[in-house]
Amino acid sequence: MNNLSEMEAEVTMQEHPVHESLPQIPVVTSVTCCFVLAFLYVGSLYIWSTKHNRDHPTTIKRRFASVSMVMMVAPFFVYFFSSPELLSREPFPKLLGFRLEGLWQAVVIPYGLTVLLFIGPIFVNMQNESIRSYFDLDYWKGSFNSIIWVRNHVMAPLSEEFVFRACMMPLILQSFSPLVAVFITPLFFGVAHLHHIAERLSLGFIYTTLFGFYSAFLFARTGHVVAPILVHAFCNHMGLPDLQDLWQQDLWRRVVAIALYIAGFAGWTFLLPLATAFARKTTSTRE
Repeated sequence: MNNLSEMEAEVTMQEHPVHESLPQIPVVTSVTCCFVLAFLYVGSLYIWSTKHNRDHPTTIKRRFASVSMVMMVAPFFVYFFSSPELLSREPFPKLLGFRLEGLWQAVVIPYGLTVLLFIGPIFVNMQNESIRSYFDLDYWKGSFNSIIWVRNHVMAPLSEEFVFRACMMPLILQSFSPLVAVFITPLFFGVAHLHHIAERLSLGFIYTTLFGFYSAFLFARTGHVVAPILVHAFCNHMGLPDLQDLWQQDLWRRVVAIALYIAGFAGWTFLLPLATAFARKTTSTRE
């Protein structure tokens, strides 16, 4: 019991200063707001009646428009349902994760940690020479001209992290501890997708849910929404590790790749609390 109490105290102390000693709002208020935001977001994706699939340019453009509307509405939930004491104490943009203090740490440290986590898949990609395309200007021109690429790497990370992290986390943190909040917020997106129950029971859904925990953790620890947005874009780019591609490598490359998979995960696990604590302390000293 003492160890559990010490762990909970440590998590609370490591919390970003913006979320320390937050005034409380009823649990039913914060949870209801998050459910409504989740259904608004997901509902905006399916509000259009179209014969095209999700990757058709017309479908993507319409979803861009409807999701943008949800992004405009979402901050009002934070403003109107947060504690008046909190709103008088903290600038509203700061509650949503928009701040200059500690910005470069919130960009570099989480992104570097995520690259470390994916060091194995990155090594495999280098063996396939796909890494060279990143230094090709035509590759980037083609990417930004592809609406699917823009959806996956720009609009999806920006909209999802803004609604599900920047607008939900400030509400949840006024009713729950940071540790509980990190595990609660990713579930709202899953509940809003109950009509896809068969798809949810897949490796992809597990990957998405685990990323949701990671993303919420980054927001709570750094106080910056830019951290989960950039990491989200990177994870969308990398996707699930291609184990089939791994086993098609030569023996020595396969051994090196497996070692990097393990080392990357171990290093990420070890450095995550230390590095994000550094980012939190740096921001704290500047405020």
